[in-house]
Amino acid sequence: MSPRSATATGLLLGLAADRLLGDPRRGHPVAAFGTLAAALERRTWRDDRAAGAGHVALLVGGTVVLALAPARVRRPLPRTLLTAAATWAVVGGTSLDREAASVSRLLADGDLPGAREQLTHLVGRDTSQLDEAEVVRATMESLAENTSDAVVAPLVWGAVAGIPGLLGYRAVNTLDAMIGHRSPRYERFGWAAARLDDVANLPGSRLTAALATVLGERPAAAWRTWRRDAAGHPSPNAGPVEAAFAGALGVRLGGTNDYGGRVEHRAVLGDGPPPTRADLDRGRVLARRIGLAAGLTAWLLRSAVGRA
Repeated sequence: MSPRSATATGLLLGLAADRLLGDPRRGHPVAAFGTLAAALERRTWRDDRAAGAGHVALLVGGTVVLALAPARVRRPLPRTLLTAAATWAVVGGTSLDREAASVSRLLADGDLPGAREQLTHLVGRDTSQLDEAEVVRATMESLAENTSDAVVAPLVWGAVAGIPGLLGYRAVNTLDAMIGHRSPRYERFGWAAARLDDVANLPGSRLTAALATVLGERPAAAWRTWRRDAAGHPSPNAGPVEAAFAGALGVRLGGTNDYGGRVEHRAVLGDGPPPTRADLDRGRVLARRIGLAAGLTAWLLRSAVGRA
């Protein structure tokens, strides 16, 4: 087995580990990275973009440099296992599906307050006053966006750059979640993290939208909704993914979101009715299909990169 084949195989094994086991219960590397980033922020925070850019460069650059050591392993079996472990650590499709399933189950049991609380694990918006329809919409939007962020995008970067691509991407995405949102503290300091995350997620989000179009129940509607409605979303990457999901499932996403005092009125995505709990379960099936297809695509892409 060649090194490129070992890396490609490791990506598939890591995806399979995520599907079977979910995220590691204890000692998750992403949690450890977040703890380190928070500790460093206490020293590096300044209310300006340059300080934020330095913070991001130090953490992402350090992660990539550390990842170069396992990436230099040439023996096929160790290289396969190291790639699989890195993939398992950064891919989060099963945990995402479990969170969405928990919301659906609580709604089925008539426990709207419990579903609202469970939803806080997926979104940053205020969920305390949402009715069932809005809980379902928020869950569906998070499922679509995070299928790209937590599954497809890391596989793409793993295919392109191996272990440094996997870990470097997850570092970028974690920093965006920590400091990339708009708030008085992070408006300037988090600017570099948000912009770098936009760039890093560009290929993954387009592949996710394409796979949703091909694998969904309404390919023509998914393509039409993606091309027509995605630009109305404030995120250049969530827009195509959520629009493609809306078209593929025949539902309507978008609308008003309350982020605890900051209200966003987002464009409507899709022509169908608001999603129901049954639609959410259909969305979970679509997300799982996309994850499997992304794994096969990453395997093929890595093989092509190795030959090149």
